[in-house]
Amino acid sequence: MIIAYRSDVGRVRSVNEDTAWSDSYEFGLTVAIVADGMGGHKAGEVASQLAVDTFREALQHVTAALPLEDRKLLMSQAILQANEVIYDLGSNNEQFHNMGTTVVAALIQDDTSVIGHIGDSRVYKWKDGVLTQLTEDHTLVYELVKSGQITLEEAATHPRRNVITRALGTDEQIEVDIICTSWQAGDMLMLCSDGLVDMASPSSIVETLGREDLNLDQKADRLVQLALEAGGEDNITVILLHHAENTELEG
Repeated sequence: MIIAYRSDVGRVRSVNEDTAWSDSYEFGLTVAIVADGMGGHKAGEVASQLAVDTFREALQHVTAALPLEDRKLLMSQAILQANEVIYDLGSNNEQFHNMGTTVVAALIQDDTSVIGHIGDSRVYKWKDGVLTQLTEDHTLVYELVKSGQITLEEAATHPRRNVITRALGTDEQIEVDIICTSWQAGDMLMLCSDGLVDMASPSSIVETLGREDLNLDQKADRLVQLALEAGGEDNITVILLHHAENTELEG
């Protein structure tokens, strides 16, 4: 497993409210998580950090490989626990009222990746030169797309495209999307905040991921640069995980 991670505040925001983390364990489990906080006055920064910290704590008790169903349960429980922590802090502290965060996470072991998701951060899978979005945005405009009221092209420029319908910490009860996908040699997962995909064009992302002259670290650098060159209007975070024969950690 090769892992590359980059995060940038962008060209407009003064604070980076994205938080991310990735690691591989000697018993064969790889984990990655990206959280994009919201709430203003540093509340978003606090929410995303709490999400990642709570997720990491949930994994501290894992000391051996887990069956698929146990990984799915672990993913769900870790995200639900993070929601409880963030919601409680926001409910009991006026300065953090209404704070929340998106989250996308992956637990990879053997030939399967378990994805957990809430909000509009995304997970993509790169396989055989094709980039596929695995997650569905929990946003108002995506609901309009699914109901046939607008097209995907219209959604990309819709004035309310950043209004999310589900987030971590904003409600006491939440629904977490759990997805399973195969994990084979040559596959790549890309976890990212909307600051990447809202800025960089799909074609430029595909071109970057397919470049054989760039290693994974350089691809992550290039993706962030694409978003910055397009305006960098939001924080930009990306984690790339590549299924390779040799395991190493880049940047």
